[in-house]
Amino acid sequence: MESERGQTTSGGDQSPLVERRSELSVFFLLAVIIWPIISVALIGGYGFLVWMWQIVFGPPGPPG
Repeated sequence: MESERGQTTSGGDQSPLVERRSELSVFFLLAVIIWPIISVALIGGYGFLVWMWQIVFGPPGPPG
């Protein structure tokens, strides 16, 4: 689709300002909300796995 100046736009009818704002919104959603939740879940899951492993097989080290 061509704009009034004869240039093609990749976003359809959206202006560059709207595209930039939506990209920034998606970036902040990922950077501030999604990735911290994923990282806390992964680290917490690993800690839970180690905790359960030690409950079943005992703490590491030689037998006392």
